Order: sequence, then C-alpha cells, then structure tokens
Amino acid sequence: MQIITPNYILTSDTLLSNMSVAFDKTIKKIAPIEELKKEFPNAEITTLQKNSLLMPGLINAHVHVEFSANKTNLSYGDFISWLYSVIENREELIGGCQNECMSKAIDYMLESGITTFGAVSSHGMDLEACASAPQNVVFFNELIGSQATMADALFGDFLARLDASKSVKREGFYPAVAIHSPYSVHPILIKKALCKVKDENLKLTAHFMESSAEREWLDSSKGDFKDFFENLLKQNSAVSDSSEFLEHFNEHKTLLTHVVKANENELKTIASSQHTIIHCPISNRLLGNGVLGLTKLEKESIRWVLATDGLSSNYKLDLFEEMKCALFMHSNMPLLELAKKLIMSVTKNAADALGLNTGEITEGKNADMIVLDLDKEPNDELAIHLILHRYNISKVYVNGTLKKR
Repeated sequence: MQIITPNYILTSDTLLSNMSVAFDKTIKKIAPIEELKKEFPNAEITTLQKNSLLMPGLINAHVHVEFSANKTNLSYGDFISWLYSVIENREELIGGCQNECMSKAIDYMLESGITTFGAVSSHGMDLEACASAPQNVVFFNELIGSQATMADALFGDFLARLDASKSVKREGFYPAVAIHSPYSVHPILIKKALCKVKDENLKLTAHFMESSAEREWLDSSKGDFKDFFENLLKQNSAVSDSSEFLEHFNEHKTLLTHVVKANENELKTIASSQHTIIHCPISNRLLGNGVLGLTKLEKESIRWVLATDGLSSNYKLDLFEEMKCALFMHSNMPLLELAKKLIMSVTKNAADALGLNTGEITEGKNADMIVLDLDKEPNDELAIHLILHRYNISKVYVNGTLKKR
C-alpha cells in the first residue's frame, strides 16, 4: 500500500487540493493525509514538491510501433504518394526497426506520460517489445487482404499472430483484433475475424474513411486508388462499399480510426452502433487528408478520442504534442472547452472506449497516474496550460508501480 500527497489532483470533473491518494494496484481512497495514515498505517508515503499535479496516465489508443524506424524515408503531403512510399520503403522500415528500435519508441511514450497504448500490429514483429513494455497494451492483430483467392492463407497468418499474442500472460496485456480498412479487407475475411471477436470478446478497431482516394474508390471504384489496385493487385473494383463495411460492425462496438471523409449517413450509422472515432490530427495533416469535424461528431453524440498514429505518419509519439496541434487545428471550437475535451479524450474517454478500468483518479480505478511539476498554482484555465506548456513529468505509475522517477 502506498500514499501519495501532491498539491493538486486532477479528476474527471474537478481539481482537488489538500488531498492524498492511497493505492496499491488500484486506487483505494482519496482523502486528507491524516485520515489515510490512520486507515493505512503501514503504507509507504510519498510527499511531492510544491505545485505538483497528480493526473491520470495518458492513453494512446492507436499507434503502429512496427514503423518506428521512419524519420525521413516517407513522402508527406498526399495520401497516395505516402502509400507508395510506404510500399517502396517497407522492407527497410520493418527490417530497420528491431526490438531495440521499438522498445525505444515505447519508452518514449512512457516518458511522455502514456501509461496505456493500443498497438496496431501488421506483422507481429512488435509482439516481443509490446509484451515486455512497462505500460498496459491492447495488442491489435491486424487483418489485411482484399483478394478472395488468398483468404485462407491470410486468415491462417492472422490466426497464428493472434494466438501468439494470446500466449502472452502478463497483467495489462490484451490481445485484440484490427480490420485494416474497407478497401483492403475482403468481406469473407471480415466475417471470419468477427466470429473470433464475438466468441472471445476481443477488443476491435479498424481504419475508416481516411482519404479522398478511399472515398472515391469505395463510392465508384474510380480515382487515385484505381491505378494502385489495378497495377498492384489486378483488381478493377472495390470489394465492398462503405455501408456494407460498416454493416459488419453493427453488433461490435469498434474504434474507427480517422473517419475524416465520412458522410452524414455513415456518421449516423457510427452513432447508432455506438462506435468510437480515433482522431489523429498530425497524421491527417501530414498525409493531406484534411480535418476531422469534431462538432459534427458531437452533434451525432459520437465519442471521439485522440491518438498519435505511428511514426510512419507522425514525428513524435507524444499525446501532449498531439493535443497541442489539435488545439490549434480545430480553431472553430471554444478554446478552454476544447482543451478539457482533449484531456478527457486521452484519459477517461479512451479508457471507456477500450473497456479498461483506468483513465481516472477515482476509487476503484487502476492506479495509472502521472505527476506533473507545475510552475505555479493552477487556475481555471489549467487544461489549456497543460497542453501548451508541456510540464515536466516527474513520476509515472502503471498499475500502482512506479515506472519513471
């Protein structure tokens, strides 16, 4: 049992002062220090410095750890140009990022306050690094393949990777499933994968409506994707349209990533199925995909969370940096209101979307917490200041264990 005494505690709905937190793996009680000392007389007590802030650890719901070797290899500014550059450099990027490279990216996330992340794994090469990560990990085994003739082989490879992730037995590691996208996964494969999701109650994610190329290909089998599919895969038409794709997920609450180009009907379907949208603003900008309409999502009561995507389409795996960019990108939204929503999107809302018992400093939740060293007493605009000023993170706890001092 431990007791930590900061100057301030950021909860979901208020800022507490003169309170302490008693915890082991989970948060047991929030109360004045003297009360906790009486109730837990043998607890180890940590008293923090002046202007210290205890807040929930951050949750990065969507990251591609396997592509962490990229810095200047890939082409930015246009989605199709980027995609061709990924294909051209795939062997160098994958081969150039072994465990040490991936572990470095994971450690960087920890240093920046990320206590949980969702790893979307295309090849399973990141399994060892994610299995030994200090954070909680939702390990999304990705299924991809639009050719029906290859369905059995592709599904067999997917099952082997899923089984390998299920063999990891450690606290805070959750095998899960990712369906790559509507243009790249044949409906046969989707149906088979969703049977596994349903039977084993696995967490589920998918990319959806990231680019104009995807929009046009799914709507009419035309546009920038036409040459791509004809030349590389000998396909003349899309394997499904967007409504058919979404229909597969009607009974499975899914985290849909990007969704920048979704139309009104698709948003209504997403809302009625209670899916969550993962917003990756830096990735969207670098790949030339535009800005997600957060006000449209909120009008439809669609939950959204923020994530970094991978280093294939970002320059940092840092949610404070991602929040800062989002704060300026969505200039039509009230500043303080947006700042508060952004912080909720990488704590409580992300935890709820992933079905994890974390994301809040409240009794009963897992003790995933970070300590920030503020430079002065916080005021009503704390949410803005947390995003703008990137305060030092002096401690990181995951499931009650100190991971960064």
